[in-house]
Amino acid sequence: MLDVAGHKERFRLKRMRRLAIVLTPIAAWMWWRVGTGREIIPLPTLPDDAALWLPFVILFVLIGAMMIIPMLVNGRSPHTVFMPEQIDIGFDDVKGLGGVLGEVRHTLQVFLDHRKFSGQLGGRPRRGVLFEGPPGTGKTHVAKAMAKEAGVPYLFVSSTSFQSMWYGMTGRKIRAFFKALRKTARREGGAIGFLEEIDAIGTKRGGMDSFSGTKIAAALGREVNRAMSEGVGGVVNELLVQMQSFDEPTTGIRFRNWWAGRVNRYLPYDRRIKMKMPEPSNILLIGATNRAESLDPALLRPGRFDRILHFDAPSRSARGELIEYFLGRKSHEAQLDTAEAHDELAASTMGYTPASMERLFDEALLLALREGREELSIHDLRRARMEVEIGLAQPTEYTQAERETIATHEAGHAVVAHLVGESRRLEVLSIIKRRSALGLLAHSPTEERFTNTATELLASIQISMGGMVAEEIFFGESGSGPAGDLMAATEVAVAMVGSLGLGDSLVSFNTLDGGLFGGNIANKVLGDGQSRRAVDQILRENKESVTRLLSANRHLVEALRDALLKHEELIDDEILEVLAAAQRPDVVKAPSVVVDLRPPMDITHEGPAPLPAAESGDSSIPDTTPARE
Repeated sequence: MLDVAGHKERFRLKRMRRLAIVLTPIAAWMWWRVGTGREIIPLPTLPDDAALWLPFVILFVLIGAMMIIPMLVNGRSPHTVFMPEQIDIGFDDVKGLGGVLGEVRHTLQVFLDHRKFSGQLGGRPRRGVLFEGPPGTGKTHVAKAMAKEAGVPYLFVSSTSFQSMWYGMTGRKIRAFFKALRKTARREGGAIGFLEEIDAIGTKRGGMDSFSGTKIAAALGREVNRAMSEGVGGVVNELLVQMQSFDEPTTGIRFRNWWAGRVNRYLPYDRRIKMKMPEPSNILLIGATNRAESLDPALLRPGRFDRILHFDAPSRSARGELIEYFLGRKSHEAQLDTAEAHDELAASTMGYTPASMERLFDEALLLALREGREELSIHDLRRARMEVEIGLAQPTEYTQAERETIATHEAGHAVVAHLVGESRRLEVLSIIKRRSALGLLAHSPTEERFTNTATELLASIQISMGGMVAEEIFFGESGSGPAGDLMAATEVAVAMVGSLGLGDSLVSFNTLDGGLFGGNIANKVLGDGQSRRAVDQILRENKESVTRLLSANRHLVEALRDALLKHEELIDDEILEVLAAAQRPDVVKAPSVVVDLRPPMDITHEGPAPLPAAESGDSSIPDTTPARE
């Protein structure tokens, strides 16, 4: 039998014995009164003048209660206790975590066999585990599942609920929480405490000092500032102390040791009464945060939070597990049970967390119910994804000219993505207004990757340029539509020049603020004359490449434009069908530009001949992007 289960059974039998000891004399007394013919519970009688003074006594008691009770309640722990039978999720309901779940299972096993681990093996069980990761990745979900699997109470508390307007009351609430945690663990054989958003009370000490020394002190005075610093540091100090208090003796042990100490004063050293040592409380404290870097370093040392587990967005295979899990719980059409449907959903939800995945299925189910159906379909999931990521469709009456311009613009994006985005899948092409977007092209990589080559980055710039170039080819000029496209293309070009070393210099502008992605890199890159010219060169040469590309494939743009004007929205295979029907085998894809911004080689040294730098408008540059057959 596991240590936790054995302790719970022993404590249950102990409670039964205590209850029998208390109830036996009460039952005997009541049977005696029944046997002698007396009332079981004698009722008190009030004096005759009670009507004169009793209302004043009641009013005095109520006023006293109104003054004292809020003070007592304000210092209580704000936690909520969930017993194992109240929790309806276990490890079978935890999906998409990969190796993190294995580490969680191992931690829980040590928690359940803590006596064996500490007594027989001589180890020290983990007392604290920190769950760190973006919102919605399953931190709270896993903590509940751990309590369910362990069969112990789960004490949940939001760290912000510890905060109080009264000085010192925050520390009192923290002490009350850990006291309740120890008491519950002794009674149930173990307990799991969960501190949600622990960074609210565990931020680094000293941060207020450095800030207040320049701004707050001048306005509020040195003494007020010192009190604020002591308050922030005091909360963290209290949390640190309480995380070391899991072995604190109970009131009974302290009382026994107090009497033993008094008696030992009169006894010789070899005959003194032995002091009783407290039994360690079997507690596992779990902290959850989205900002582990802001926590005080003392919290992360061994003995407090011994282990840090990072919860990240699930991988493609993990999202496949989540899809199977959610489909098993929600009514859906049989078409969604195929491997192709699962693979499509997993590919199109890159970056989704378990919480956002569940929301996606719920929104799709609502769409099905809105249309009078009781099963969601793959089409519902596509529409739900569009509404969640982009926004609700807003029917707008375009003028005929504007409608043709928007359709041509989006068709230009789609054709470029089809021709240069070899590893991308076209998902949605639409001219239906959503939020501030009059139309859109949704596309995603066919394979889940975390890095991009220089060619792929340039392809993304070319896709962004597709709408602007299509307007210029078909209407002779472009309007205000490409503003967002130019911003996206500029961001990629800025990253290439100022961060990725793909421009005319290997200097990283991120180092100016002392770290990766520090500050606004666009301001630094575009504020430097040479780097700004490099960014502009990338944008101009890729625009020229897209111009040649769309000029050679006008028929594809026209086909998609006409299909959009007719249907307003094309999804997945519908886009490819239109392109396939319009494809002409005699047209060869124009070469695309891969900008070479390397400085020219020194010709005075011996070596291979230098590669010619790309000139604007030079169509003789070899095509580095494979042609689509």
